[in-house]
Amino acid sequence: MTFRTTFRSADFPSVVFRSVAADDLDGFLPLLVPDPASVLSADAYRSKLADGQYRHAWTWIAEDPSDDGGPLAVAVWWGPPSQAHPGALDAVHVDGTRVPAERRTALAGALLRAAHLAFKEAGADEAPAFHIFLPGDFRERPEVVEALAWRRAAAGSAGLVGFLERLGYEWVPQAGLRAPATARLTFEAEPDDEVFVDLFRQVLRGTLDAGTRAQAEQLGAEAQARHDVALYRDQFLGERSWWRVARDASGEAVGFGVPTRNHQGPVVGYLGVLPGHRGRGYIDEILAEVTAVLAAQPGTEQIRADTDLANRPMAAAFERAGYRNFRCRVVLSEHAA
Repeated sequence: MTFRTTFRSADFPSVVFRSVAADDLDGFLPLLVPDPASVLSADAYRSKLADGQYRHAWTWIAEDPSDDGGPLAVAVWWGPPSQAHPGALDAVHVDGTRVPAERRTALAGALLRAAHLAFKEAGADEAPAFHIFLPGDFRERPEVVEALAWRRAAAGSAGLVGFLERLGYEWVPQAGLRAPATARLTFEAEPDDEVFVDLFRQVLRGTLDAGTRAQAEQLGAEAQARHDVALYRDQFLGERSWWRVARDASGEAVGFGVPTRNHQGPVVGYLGVLPGHRGRGYIDEILAEVTAVLAAQPGTEQIRADTDLANRPMAAAFERAGYRNFRCRVVLSEHAA
């Protein structure tokens, strides 16, 4: 990806905002110290840089050329190794010893705006969303609330005004595979992508997933469904053969599940019940099947999943299946949820 790599801001006339080079690592890595609203460490950065999830072009710093103390701030974007543009903002850190707290938000915001402009000049459709991983009880922890607040304000000043909260769940083998109360469905692998395009399109109606709903409003149901099939098939690491269609006793499709993997491990990629079949408890059977498929893969130590805070039926299904809520993920994006 080629783009203009240096920007300046009228608010910080002595500061340069730019992407990094290989010889910048020793300067900005000391800023990557995990805090209550960021899990990124210097070691994790080096690991993901080595396998292509992080790149120099996707790592931006703010520095004052007249100050030899090193970068004042750093922002790190992530993306699959096969992707041309970054997919998500992973972290923003500011040197609190050299940047006053009252200037921290403004400096971070200027850094994000410079990078967003560069990404769009290089052909990105929109600014990547900022994903912030927090403990589930973050609202009761003042240090987490404060660490989130300045990042949210900085992201908002850079156009990431949408706020979405997702609950993170985890299943471990010790929880066991819990059989649902009923067993009315059969499951089959379906190699035809067009079948899944149709299923993804149908579940959009009435979905409680705010992110999917917002994207569908922009793209249209058909385009959104094709986007989702391509996303899980081409960018996730699970096998296409793991996907399942759920059918009732008459053979009618009532829903589907997409067990898969990301770079961290096995995940419940997607599952849904078709509109005409909701409210009958089928979600428990589909989730049990997805969990069983992933649990059967060699080396599975945990399975992770998440759902919107507002999607209480899905959250309840995870809890019935033995998943525990272990974190919250805040997503800040250009689009209101």
